[in-house]
Amino acid sequence: MLSNSCGGGNGQVERHLTALDAAVDGLLAEPLTALTEAEIVEAIQRMEVSLRKASAVGHRLVVESVERSIPGNLACRSVNDFLVSTLRISAADAAKRVKGATKTGTWHTVSGEPMEATLPVTATAVRDGAIGPDHVAAIARTMRQIPHGTTADEIAVAEEILADTARSATPEDVTKIGIHLLAHLNPDGSIPDERERKRRRGLRLGKQGADLLTPISGLLDPETRALLEPVLAKLARPGMNNPDDPESPSGELYSPNLDRTALARAAARDTRTAVQRNHDGLKVALQQMLSSGILGSHRGLPVTAIITMTIGQLEKAAGVATTATGGIVPIRDALRMAQGAHPVLALFDHNGRPLHLGRSRRLASADQRLALIAASRGCTRPGCDAPASLTAVHHITEWQDGGATDITNEDLACDSCHALVHDGPGGWKTRVAPPESVHAGRTEWIAPPHIDPDRRPRVNHRHHLDQLVARETARHRTACSADMRRPRNRSEQATHTVAAGEAARDDNAP
Repeated sequence: MLSNSCGGGNGQVERHLTALDAAVDGLLAEPLTALTEAEIVEAIQRMEVSLRKASAVGHRLVVESVERSIPGNLACRSVNDFLVSTLRISAADAAKRVKGATKTGTWHTVSGEPMEATLPVTATAVRDGAIGPDHVAAIARTMRQIPHGTTADEIAVAEEILADTARSATPEDVTKIGIHLLAHLNPDGSIPDERERKRRRGLRLGKQGADLLTPISGLLDPETRALLEPVLAKLARPGMNNPDDPESPSGELYSPNLDRTALARAAARDTRTAVQRNHDGLKVALQQMLSSGILGSHRGLPVTAIITMTIGQLEKAAGVATTATGGIVPIRDALRMAQGAHPVLALFDHNGRPLHLGRSRRLASADQRLALIAASRGCTRPGCDAPASLTAVHHITEWQDGGATDITNEDLACDSCHALVHDGPGGWKTRVAPPESVHAGRTEWIAPPHIDPDRRPRVNHRHHLDQLVARETARHRTACSADMRRPRNRSEQATHTVAAGEAARDDNAP
């Protein structure tokens, strides 16, 4: 039991822990069979929020232990060793907790003044119960990879974007968005130069084994990957070109002779892994020869590498472009690929949305799809990273409900996300963001109540990190400028100076 001196001399910590023990014991003993499905979902969500907040309490205790030198007083070699021996947890778990406390805990100067957390926005999200330890680890991994020379504003904005993403996404999603965020923050510095890429490129065929299989390995340069991905997106789709299924449709997906019913049945019984489908698709591609043009079209467009870049990138010949298949290509490589291509000029309004392109039929035209690829770049459901090559054109107001096949009523959604839009239980809704919105004209998705009880409309930033970074950097600089102009008393100014100095030293640490 804790002494009465705990918690400022009034035993508050002891009382909180006793109440926590009683609450957990009560939940363990309480029958759950009387709960409705909605109540079960709510209970799971509330428990997770409480556990995440508890991790923030754990960070505070780790900080207190280190600052009081408790591990050393107990003959432990480190705070990690202290946690392992005291809590009987794994070394990996102890390391994660210490790293979490290091990045999101409130540490103190020698004089006892509190310092801002290394990842302040992340720390707030942890205390709110919005994110957990795995989210923190994913954010910290990305922040460690931000290169030297990145401005303080860009570092702060990067953390804000990652922490905000983590509030509505999985740790794996945070890692994925971090990869693209790093590419936009440092489009040239982290990418090997052309000479180095040429040196490292290669495709290695091993010796054919007794089973007649040949191992293959190597590294593809960005241009080769950009050319290969649209081929696999079309020929490696579930149900297509399956050598183990004699009734599997062969050839290309949009052949006028393709039996759609047969394809659906073949896809349902297709047990191949994605790796196996890629192999089979590549085999067919080699047979048909991409350069011959025999592949026809994919989702209404010719099978080719579609690359999107801005006028600014074109003028500066710097940065990274995105492909319709979700890849990243250095602008220099993209320009070289464009020399033998047919460029398309797409015009957008000041909100980044394509200008009017109407159609009286249900299916979108090739021009409309090109405009949507350039504008949306991929699936528009929040959290989805499916590239444009894996999407269909979605009617925001459904066709059967009177929605027109108009560019202002269309956007991209991958097959799995498209199927989520319905009126039944668990269904998502879509709408066009109103003119007064920050994201005016973009497609907003509204999650079902079991995912978001507040049903807040959200947009997908996954494919627009360049725009998000630019907007958030400008907002951050404006906020900092206003904060610097705000008068402070001497004590507050001194605390602010100490915290800013510590944060700057941490930003520049290796």
